[in-house]
This record gives sequence, structure tokens and C-alpha cells, in this order.
Amino acid sequence: MAIVLGPNRYGKAEVRVVRVTRDGGTHRIRDLNVGVFLSGDMDDVHLTGDNSAVLTTDTQKNTVFAFAKKYGIGEPEEFGLLLARHFVDSQPTVHHARVRIEEYAWDRITGPHSFVRGGTEVRTALVHSDGSDGAESVVSGLTDLTVLNSTGSEFHGFVQDEFTTLEPTDDRILATAVTAQWRHRGTGSDWDGSYAAARAALLDAFATTHSLSLQQTLYAMGRRVLEERPELCEVRMSMPNKHHFLVDLEPFGMDNDNEVYFAADRPYGLIEGTVLTDDAPDAPSAWQ
Repeated sequence: MAIVLGPNRYGKAEVRVVRVTRDGGTHRIRDLNVGVFLSGDMDDVHLTGDNSAVLTTDTQKNTVFAFAKKYGIGEPEEFGLLLARHFVDSQPTVHHARVRIEEYAWDRITGPHSFVRGGTEVRTALVHSDGSDGAESVVSGLTDLTVLNSTGSEFHGFVQDEFTTLEPTDDRILATAVTAQWRHRGTGSDWDGSYAAARAALLDAFATTHSLSLQQTLYAMGRRVLEERPELCEVRMSMPNKHHFLVDLEPFGMDNDNEVYFAADRPYGLIEGTVLTDDAPDAPSAWQ
């Protein structure tokens, strides 16, 4: 039996970088959490401890900061592509770079330089690059987009066996925290505009779909994004069912006509799915 080294990569995780851009007295902020991972001719460092092919993770961290100064930080997808191409193009032993970015939004309060953290969701970008002349892919997305419909949701007709206690319902609260990723057809886009439009499509589909299941809602949301955004070809989503159970108020002599609920945080149902166009190109590394 032979033992061999399998696929591997290494890098610097969670590099927090905040870039303040000063346009006169008016400031703009981009706040990122950047992860860089590289792969290529790295067998010897694993097998013999030879570090001659290794670009240190400390150097990767310093590059993130230097690029934030040299190029600024505009759209996270653009910044990720700059970094990924640099690592592959500048290092002969690096053949592939993966850059994952989370962006934390800041909204202006008043005046030119005061901000408050915006929203609950986190914007994400995932870039894969084999260098400026090689294969590339860009996946945008978000996490923790928390949404709720107080009616317009049903759940019935499901399998029942000897362990089933859940009662069918034709009126319930539907709540979830959406994690969604959408794959671009290319690497040139109005990244901020595309992100805002995809996010709006997700929200509109959630709000306007009369739901018979969270699975149905997931599909409707992914479908809406692809129908409205031709630059995208695939949407993947993970949606926990944030259960809201009616509280039994009969012991207190009170009715509860879908007004008072207990919000349970665990355990929870977890619904995951992919929606894609039938001409979506293969992207074997786009989600790794």
C-alpha cells in the first residue's frame, strides 16, 4: 500500500483590514475580513520540510494591507481578483489562489465622517484564479440576511408516522436567516450594482411568495435572482427554519389567535438547495 500526499493549500485567514478613503472632508469606509489560500508546487514542504516554495502567510497578510493602500478597496470582488492574480502571477510555485472576503457595512449617520454598522447581513465574495491568463471564477453572496413573514405561509400534507407530533397549519410565521451565494458568468461586472440587485431580488421573492414550504420559498428566491440578473448562472442557498410556535394560553383562560409565539433557536430545520440556469458553465472549484 502506497501513501501519497493529496490536495492541499495554505494561507492566511481572517485578515481584518479597514480602508478609509478621504475625499476632502468626506470619508468612505470599506471594512473587510480577507482569507487567502494558495496551492501549487508545495509537495516538498509537506514531505521533507523544504520551505523554498513557500510564500509565508505573514507576507500574504502584509500584501493585503499594502494593496489596500496602493489600490484602495472598492468592490470586494475586484479587490479579491487583484490579490488572487498577484499571488499566482508573481510566484512561480503558486498555481492557484483562493481569496474569500467578508464585508461589514457601515452606514453614514450624519456629517462627513460618522458611521453606524449597517444591517445584520454580511456581504461575501469568493474568488478563484489561476493567474491573469488562466481560469477564474467569482462568487458573490451574503450571510445572515434575517427575514420574516408574519403570515402567508402554510405547511401541511407532509409524511406522518408514529413519531410525528407536528400539526399541519395553513397560517404560520415563516422566518429564516439566508445564506446565499451566486456565481457570475465572467470576471467583469458592476459588482456593487449586481450585489444590490441580487439582494433586492431575494427579498422581493421572499416577501411576495405565498409559501407552502421553506423549500418552495428557497427555489422562488433563487429563480427570481436568475430571472432578473443575466450576469449570474447559479445560486446556492442555506436557510434555517427559525421556528415560531404558538404559545398555549388556555391555562390562563386566554385565546391565542396567531398572536403570541415562542421563538425557538434550536433545534431547527435546515433547508439547502441550488438553482441554476441550464447553460451554466461547469465551475468545479467555484464553491470550494
